[in-house]
Amino acid sequence: MDPFFIKAIQLFLSLSILIVLHELGHFIPAKIFKIKVEKFFLFFDVKFALFKKKIGDTVYGMGWLPLGGYVKIAGMIDESMDKEQMAQPPQPWEFRSKPAWQRLIVMVGGVTVNIVLGFVIYMMVLFVWGSGYVGADDMPNGFAVADTFKEYGFEDGDRIVEVNDKEFRNSLDINKHLFLRDVEKITVLHQNGEQETISIPEDIGSRMFQQGVMQPFVPIERPVLDSIIPGSPAEQAGLQPGDVIVSVNDMEIGYWHELTREVQKSPEKSLRLVIKREGQFESIPVNPEGDLQGGEFQTLDITPNEEGNLGISISREVTPQFETYSLSESIEKGFSYGYWTLHDYVAQFKYVFTKKGATQVGGFGAIGGLFPDSWNWQAFWLTTAFISIILAFMNILPIPALDGGHVTFLLYEMVTGRKPNDKFMEYAQMVGFFILIALVLFANGNDLYRWLFD
Repeated sequence: MDPFFIKAIQLFLSLSILIVLHELGHFIPAKIFKIKVEKFFLFFDVKFALFKKKIGDTVYGMGWLPLGGYVKIAGMIDESMDKEQMAQPPQPWEFRSKPAWQRLIVMVGGVTVNIVLGFVIYMMVLFVWGSGYVGADDMPNGFAVADTFKEYGFEDGDRIVEVNDKEFRNSLDINKHLFLRDVEKITVLHQNGEQETISIPEDIGSRMFQQGVMQPFVPIERPVLDSIIPGSPAEQAGLQPGDVIVSVNDMEIGYWHELTREVQKSPEKSLRLVIKREGQFESIPVNPEGDLQGGEFQTLDITPNEEGNLGISISREVTPQFETYSLSESIEKGFSYGYWTLHDYVAQFKYVFTKKGATQVGGFGAIGGLFPDSWNWQAFWLTTAFISIILAFMNILPIPALDGGHVTFLLYEMVTGRKPNDKFMEYAQMVGFFILIALVLFANGNDLYRWLFD
C-alpha cells in the first residue's frame, strides 16, 4: 500500500480514538451530575450526519467534517450557538443550573482524559515492548558534529559521557536536551581518548532554532543501505539493499551524515549518486581512472520527496541496548516519559510566536507525517500518545471556544462570585470560533505551501 494511505489510515484511527475519549471526558461527568447531553458526535455534522441514532436523551452519531468532535450539553453556550434554548428559563438538568465546581469538572474532563490517556499509553508501550537506549560505549565512531558546535570545542567522533555532571544514559537524546532542556555543560570523550567538559551557552536552544541546526550531533555510520521503502525515490532510482554510496554530486563520502547534509542543502533537487554494489565498503576515489558506470560502480540520479527523504535506511552500526520493564517499573517509567514529553512540547511552544516558528506550524499533513510509512503498532501507539498530550495542552489554552476558554470564565466566576452574562459569552464564543478557524486554515495552508514549494 502507498505510504500516504498508510499514514492517512493511522491518522484517522488515532484521531477517532482520541476524539471519542476526549468527548467521553465531558460526557461522563455531565451524566454523573445529571446534566442532559443532547448530542455526542465524532466529527462535525454540518448540515448532515453520516449516521446518527438516539439512545435515551442523547443522539449519537458521526459527522462528515473531520475537524474534531463534540458533545452538546443542554444549557451551555458552546459551538452550537443555541440561542433559543438559552433564552428559556434555566432547567434543573441544564449545565448553567449546576454549581460552578461541577461545571468546572465537566469542562476539564476532556483534557484530563487526554493527559491520562497519553501517560497510560506510554506505560503500556514500555510494558509490552520495553525501550532501547544507546550509551557512549555503544557508539564506537561517536558523533558527527555540526560546524557551529565545533566552535564550542566539540569534535567529530565525540561520545557523550555526562550532561550537567550526571551520567547521560541515552546519547541519542542529546539534541532534544540541548534544544528544550537546561543543559549547562557536556562532558565528552574525544577520539584521542581525552575527556573534556564543555560549557554550553545559556541560549543554546534559541541559537539552534535560528541557525536551523536542530541535529548538531548525528551518529557516524557508513552509507550501506539496509532497506528501501516501496514507491520511494530510492526505489524509483534503482537503489537496492546492500548498495554502498561512495559519492554524491561528485563529492566523495565515507559516512551517512555526509549524504544527509547534501540532501539538506538542496531538498527536492536531483542528486547524482555513485554506488558500489555487491562489495564491501572501502574508500573509493570520486574520479578513479576508468568508467564509474562499469564494473562494481553505478551512477544514479535521485530526487528527494517533498519531505526531503530518499526512502532508505542504512545498516545500523549503533546498536541500542534493550531493556524490559515489570508492570510497576513501566508505570514509573511511563509516567516520567509522559511528563517529559509534555514538558518538551510546552518548552518548544514559545518558538511558535517567532517569525520563523509561525511558518513551521503544521496542520493535518504535519500530524500525519508523525506516523511511520509502514504499519507498526509500537510506533502507532507512541505517536497517538504524543498527539493526545498535544491535544490536551492545546485544548487547555485560554481561548474562547476551547475547553480552556470555558475554564477561564468558570475560574473568574468562582473567584469573583459573578458569572459573565450570556451575551458576553456568546460574543466570546464567536470570537474564539473565528480564531480557531483562522488557525486551522493557517496551519493547513502551511502544509499546502510546503507541499507545493518546499
